[in-house]
Amino acid sequence: MTLPEPSLVAAAPEADRHAAPMDLIFIEGFTGETVIGIHDSELHRPQPLVIDVHAGVPHARACETDRIGDTIDYGVVCERLRRLLVEHRLQLLEAFADAIADIVLGEFGARWVRVKVVKPRKFDDVHAVGVQIERHAGDAQGTAQRGQARGAAVLRLIGSGMVPGAHP
Repeated sequence: MTLPEPSLVAAAPEADRHAAPMDLIFIEGFTGETVIGIHDSELHRPQPLVIDVHAGVPHARACETDRIGDTIDYGVVCERLRRLLVEHRLQLLEAFADAIADIVLGEFGARWVRVKVVKPRKFDDVHAVGVQIERHAGDAQGTAQRGQARGAAVLRLIGSGMVPGAHP
């Protein structure tokens, strides 16, 4: 039997050995419809999406208090997802998943989130297409800056006479 080199054992990240326990709160298979996509056929009628959200919270106080106010309320998250489906103006699933991550991190206080967004039966010969992303609470500022940059790019296009989605 060969033992690992002592330097490799000592190299294990200190943070990993002493990380706070993370509780995962999840919603799987949330379904709704929205207008999203880049092709003309996708931009005029809602299409179905299936959303999975896994949110990490450091050892939820609700474990001790048994109070919903000490954790993430699934029902409130679902309501927020329903509202996002109606209000968003995004085209790509990546941007839509990122918006969900921002909501879960910013509005619900998660430290980590994994979001999966799927278009089921998008193509006749494919079960599903989609995207899955992971974000950490520290990533939220970068996401806000990306959103501002996206908005500025659209304004530049409009100012130059080019309107996204407009056809000559």
